[in-house]
Amino acid sequence: MTAEGPRGWVDPHLVHPVRRIAGLESDFRRTIAVMAVVNRTPDSFYDRGATFGLDAAVAAARRAIADGAAWVDIGGARFGPGPAIPVADEIDRVVPVVEALRGAGAAISVDTFHAEVAASAIASGAHVINDTTGVHDPALAEVVAASDATLVITHSRAEPRRWFPRPQYDDVVGEISAFLEDRVALAVARGVPEERIVLDPGHDLNKNTLHSLELTRRFGELTRLGFPLLAAVSNKDFIGETLDRPRNGRLAGSLAAAVFCALQGARILRMHNVRESVDAARTVEAILGWREPARLVHNVVDGPNEES
Repeated sequence: MTAEGPRGWVDPHLVHPVRRIAGLESDFRRTIAVMAVVNRTPDSFYDRGATFGLDAAVAAARRAIADGAAWVDIGGARFGPGPAIPVADEIDRVVPVVEALRGAGAAISVDTFHAEVAASAIASGAHVINDTTGVHDPALAEVVAASDATLVITHSRAEPRRWFPRPQYDDVVGEISAFLEDRVALAVARGVPEERIVLDPGHDLNKNTLHSLELTRRFGELTRLGFPLLAAVSNKDFIGETLDRPRNGRLAGSLAAAVFCALQGARILRMHNVRESVDAARTVEAILGWREPARLVHNVVDGPNEES
């Protein structure tokens, strides 16, 4: 169920709105968390391998946390089609970063669809497993169930690392919703409690630009599922094609899409440009009355001030 706010924004009725992750409590009725992206891959979508090295990845993650990221998502294999990454190699890429970030003050997420990688990451201190294949392997759900970790279930249609040409939908949001409901049922049947599930409708994942724009426009419909929603819109191709911008020119479009999704009920924003995204999220929270301004000077003091 959803309710429309006093000025048209969507107020999702979350079944379990208060989550405790990484020892920190978040009330997703009044909080928009930014999830930073750190990829230890030589062929990552956005940074093209800039954080492939261990030291670079750890430094980027710490910088993101300092800039206000509440979650950091570490990937060892890109979503796109291509040869399989050996599980041992993926573990070697993500686990040292997880270990280096223990106690860093943020929820540490690992982006994987392999149960073995998830198990190693959780044992090393990961708090979240982000499965962009929608629990393609049910064993991954069992690994999460046996821990205290949170599971992000994402909509996608392709087999892992496989090309999915010319995706078609009769009702893109309705089909995403049905898929996510089905995969939630699978995860719960494998032992994952509902209070440890987050949903991501998967912008651009086996969707063209028109699909992703419609998904964004109708994002609020997905709040009826009752779970916190994650929006991964940062620098994606639907932004680039909408504006005719290269990957390094999509920040403004990404922020616009993120803010729109937040007003439609998204409570976690997966973003590359952390400082700007955190500022956008905090501004939305203040506009909605969930957060006080950092300071009050303008027109509330006796005499002129620098912002008059």
